[in-house]
Amino acid sequence: MIPLPRAWLLTSSMLVGAAVGVVAAVLSTLLIQASIRPDMVIALVLGVPSVLGLLMVMIAGQRWVTALGAFLIAFAPGWFAVLVLIQVVHGA
Repeated sequence: MIPLPRAWLLTSSMLVGAAVGVVAAVLSTLLIQASIRPDMVIALVLGVPSVLGLLMVMIAGQRWVTALGAFLIAFAPGWFAVLVLIQVVHGA
């Protein structure tokens, strides 16, 4: 059984995760100037945090680990959305 934290804590961790993902995307875009293949970026931005978050949720023994896993799961879409928005605005 997955230990679920209270609803407000789970929702808050996901909201903060999405916001941190947005900030991470902006910072990574400003700091990294290297040309990286788009499929590698998608794998790194969506794959790694999502797999780590799902793994944390599945093996969680305490409620705070589940909240941290939800944070990581919400981190990926926030980061990816900003990267897509940057590409759309720049016309690429």
